[in-house]
Amino acid sequence: MSPSLSPSRAADFKQCPLLYRFRSIDRLDEAPSPAAARGTLVHAVLEELFELPAAERTPEAAFGLVPGRWQALVEERPELAEMIADDESRTEDSWFAEAAALVERWFTLEDPSRLEPSRREVKVEVELEGLTLRGIIDRVDVAPTGEVRIVDYKTGRSPSERFEGKALFQMKFYGLVHWRTTGRVPDLLQLVYLRDGQVIRYAPDAADLLALERNVRAVSSAIQQASATGDFRPSPSRLCSWCDFKPLCPAFGGTPPPYPPSAPPEATAGDDQDSALP
Repeated sequence: MSPSLSPSRAADFKQCPLLYRFRSIDRLDEAPSPAAARGTLVHAVLEELFELPAAERTPEAAFGLVPGRWQALVEERPELAEMIADDESRTEDSWFAEAAALVERWFTLEDPSRLEPSRREVKVEVELEGLTLRGIIDRVDVAPTGEVRIVDYKTGRSPSERFEGKALFQMKFYGLVHWRTTGRVPDLLQLVYLRDGQVIRYAPDAADLLALERNVRAVSSAIQQASATGDFRPSPSRLCSWCDFKPLCPAFGGTPPPYPPSAPPEATAGDDQDSALP
């Protein structure tokens, strides 16, 4: 089995190799996060909205989808209902209102009655000389004149200019997969931030995507080297405050579980797909 990589797992390793190990090799459980669950809910609502005829894609119709999509998520992950029940600051109604507010902001940024996406929530995969790249794209738009736009929804705040490049890593990753799959460089990569109503647009070219390909190959090579020795070192940062694995991290006096003597190839390769929920 060839090594494989998704943008989320690549980002994990770039942020902290030990985080990558905990998620992709040890596959340790993480408590559901309200922010991640809300993001998954909003993504599901925006996907389903496009099942309606264009004229019916209204804010009210979208709000009406929220309870049903949440129920579907809870049926898959019952612990999500417990997460809300255990949070004294939230009720189910307030939870729905939080999601609806993000959906409402989306309508100020895009008009779904004028959009007919080519694909939504599409799993993508391509093999590049022994390395498989994969992930899930929120939306692909193709104009009547052939221009291609890849769109990703984010339910958090937009990054500062200093961190914009890090945010675009995922989108360039998807642009690379699209290019290598279809032979066409996408005309536009678009990140839609629903928390503060910002949109980041980037027009890639072949040189951009080739540089990203070299970067991804270097990450994959580093993962394989670390996997061979079990040497996944922590990389402390401000993000550690939100890490579920902090009690196991040597940087904070913790002890990781024993490294698996023969990690399954799919775990070592980091092939798990992107998801808003852990």
